[in-house]
Amino acid sequence: MSSANTRVAVVSGAARGIGAAIAQRLAADGFAVAVLDLDEAACAATVDSITAAGGAALGVGADVSDEASVTAAVERIATELGGPTIVVNNAGITRDNLLFKMPVSEWDSVIGVHLRGAFLLTKAAQKYMVEQKWGRIVNMSSVSALGNRGQVNYSAAKAGLQGFTKTLAIELGKYGVTANAIGPGFIVTDMTAATAERVGVPFEDFKAAAAANTPVGRVGYPEDIAHTVSFLVSEGAGFVSGQVIYVAGGPRD
Repeated sequence: MSSANTRVAVVSGAARGIGAAIAQRLAADGFAVAVLDLDEAACAATVDSITAAGGAALGVGADVSDEASVTAAVERIATELGGPTIVVNNAGITRDNLLFKMPVSEWDSVIGVHLRGAFLLTKAAQKYMVEQKWGRIVNMSSVSALGNRGQVNYSAAKAGLQGFTKTLAIELGKYGVTANAIGPGFIVTDMTAATAERVGVPFEDFKAAAAANTPVGRVGYPEDIAHTVSFLVSEGAGFVSGQVIYVAGGPRD
């Protein structure tokens, strides 16, 4: 499907939203892209948009929290597209609740998708990076890593991804592999729309309030994150590693 010289990227949670925008941008940058999501059928729209624009893409269904599923997915990607040397760990869910009301199952499910999922996918793909002495890993953190009411599970997972990123950078750097994390601020997605619904605020009002509290005076969009990923996986970013970049329209501590 791709030429021997085309690098292969795998983007998890790429059926829609931020993941889809990242997959489309990486395809436009010339990479072959594995569009990975829980439901393979849901990947079709992203894959079709990439192939219609002349890119190479493969839809792959996998549960990132399940080791066997991830292993099978990466083996399929390596067979049909080539060994992945770019991994974007974007898959995520929310199960928001205050600590005293949060069932253990909601903690486990969020940690499982975000943190365990990033570990499993990166572990499965890193051998291809080490073999080729080149690789790029981008982990999707969040401003919620700094703490956010009602998201103790999500905040812990996103903070964990930052430590995961820094350790990957230390361990894999000698193989020409960089690892960085992106911490999005308010991004217009189905997930933020669901949050607005949960708190009982019309989405337009929710977005307006977020924009008013953002120094650049607007909310973010999936393309804002995709642009940043595009830079981090480029040749020009080869000396950027172990960093957390907040793409949030203003400074974060």
